[in-house]
Amino acid sequence: MNKVKIWVDADACPRVIKDILYRAAERMAMELLLIANQPLQVPRSAYIRAIQVPAGFDVADNYIAAHAVSGDLLVSADIPLAAEVIGKGVTVLSPRGEHYDEVNIRERLSMRDFMTELRSSGVETGGQAVFNQSDRQRFANQLDRWLSHLAR
Repeated sequence: MNKVKIWVDADACPRVIKDILYRAAERMAMELLLIANQPLQVPRSAYIRAIQVPAGFDVADNYIAAHAVSGDLLVSADIPLAAEVIGKGVTVLSPRGEHYDEVNIRERLSMRDFMTELRSSGVETGGQAVFNQSDRQRFANQLDRWLSHLAR
């Protein structure tokens, strides 16, 4: 088994993205860890594990941040978590296929804080667009890039 792991902030990860990750873990014989504060059904596999953490604010995020190491991949839309693990050398992809790095994560944190301020002052900011086929494809392409980089 490869030492590099794929971590998934699984509570909010779309099913179709998890399915892509299940196939990749099997194909690459790579450990895939899905972290959530609720029970998850995952395929029986030597490479795929669901880890249930206690309910609570940021418990899953804290677990991932404590265990992910340089070279690992994290799949998460959680901007503060992404910022924390990028500093440790972890690659981060959002379920929509956005690759977060040290430069763009600062921009995302600033925008997140700005939007939080707007909402707290009563401004309607709307929500995220519906997850669609192009998001799925963008994620699959980014994951393939990361996996092919490992194979070198």
